[in-house]
Amino acid sequence: MKPSALRGTPRHLSALALSACVLALSGCAITMPATKVDAAVAPQWQAPLPHQGTVGALSQWWQQQGDPLLVELIEAAQAVSPSVAQAVARVESARAQRTTANAALLPKVDASVAASRGVSQPNVPVATTQTIGLQATWELDLVGANRAVSNAADAQFQGTQAQWHDARVSVAAEVASTYYSLSTCYQLLDVARKDAASRQETARLADISAKAGFTAPSVAALARASAADGSSRVTQQSAACDIDTKALVALTGLAEADLRQKLAAALAKPAQAAPVSIASVPAQTLTQRPDVFAAEREVVVASAQVGSAKAQRYPRLTLSGNVGAMRYSSMGTETNLDTWSFGPLALTLPIFDGGQRKANVVAAEANYTQAVAVYRAKVRQAVREVEEALVNLQSTDARRQDAEVSTQGYAESLAATQSRYGQGLANLVELEDARRSALASQSAELSLALERNRAWVALYRALGGGFEPSN
Repeated sequence: MKPSALRGTPRHLSALALSACVLALSGCAITMPATKVDAAVAPQWQAPLPHQGTVGALSQWWQQQGDPLLVELIEAAQAVSPSVAQAVARVESARAQRTTANAALLPKVDASVAASRGVSQPNVPVATTQTIGLQATWELDLVGANRAVSNAADAQFQGTQAQWHDARVSVAAEVASTYYSLSTCYQLLDVARKDAASRQETARLADISAKAGFTAPSVAALARASAADGSSRVTQQSAACDIDTKALVALTGLAEADLRQKLAAALAKPAQAAPVSIASVPAQTLTQRPDVFAAEREVVVASAQVGSAKAQRYPRLTLSGNVGAMRYSSMGTETNLDTWSFGPLALTLPIFDGGQRKANVVAAEANYTQAVAVYRAKVRQAVREVEEALVNLQSTDARRQDAEVSTQGYAESLAATQSRYGQGLANLVELEDARRSALASQSAELSLALERNRAWVALYRALGGGFEPSN
């Protein structure tokens, strides 16, 4: 065997060994937990569905209310909401992280330019040196570590987008609930004022009758007490309306004077929520829940993190290279020196770390188990919220007709008692009892309407508020 052949043998063997390692690693792939997990969902809703359960979009539900002020208040609240602003910031942060993760899959290229002039050593003329170069590095993702990180970043981005929608839905629901509460409050205030005026008139007539000696002074005292109670109710109800108004001011950021002016014009008629359509299959409904979708994305993130932690226990392979050009000028003479290199092709082997990488895998797997549990809990909570909203709608609908009959009956009874009292055929105690019953039934009917509006809002929120996953 020739000496030259003997000298080339070690180099060829090392190259073959490195190539064999590369081929072996390329055949390996990290195993990750399942990104799709099952969650037990009933085949159908247990509570009755409104409007036979036809599917309908919720994205324009507020516009369907026919109340421009409600839409304006919701948009204003979403614009100034800190929770929405935080959600937007999380979306932007996740987008940046996704870009960073995707960049790890591509080569990294840097350029450098330099120029110098001077004497490099004694007795050498002044020279000018100009250099330009490109340096590239690339980690070959043989076991899918960088791809796992990229998938996790993409899932995280999708989850933050869903959370942003969920924040907007929450703000809209809170504004609508307060708006409906204020509308009902004004109706109750109108009822209280009419009741107080009636009591005041009864007190005036009773006082005249007592002074004329037709009735006992105790009757006039009872009438005055009733009038004072009615006036107190008006004051209390007015304060409740002011509190709801200030709540809307805080939610929307609008000036209170401007808001009161708009409310005075808009709430001339009672605010009423539009019906919501709902899919008859729970699984179809749950896909429109942003919090459920975000929890599902967290499972994907946790799965990818397990894969990333496992990948740290495998060898890593990086490839480098550079291209350079240099121009050397001295005493009118120019010399061009171009260089290039391919490599090194470096293989990093993890050997000993005191169990750190194994512990990272165990921690990532524990986080994955937790993410799965949270996702399944979100599904159960979503089903519960929809079922509760449906039950409340069924309950309010069943009680509405009884409330109307009750209000009408007590109103007729009060009118008849007032007529009998005016003719001297009924005493003041009977009149006050009829008045209390009429006031209570009228207030209960208005409160029932508010409860129904809130049930519609709760159903809107439970259905995801028109969220549509991109995939």
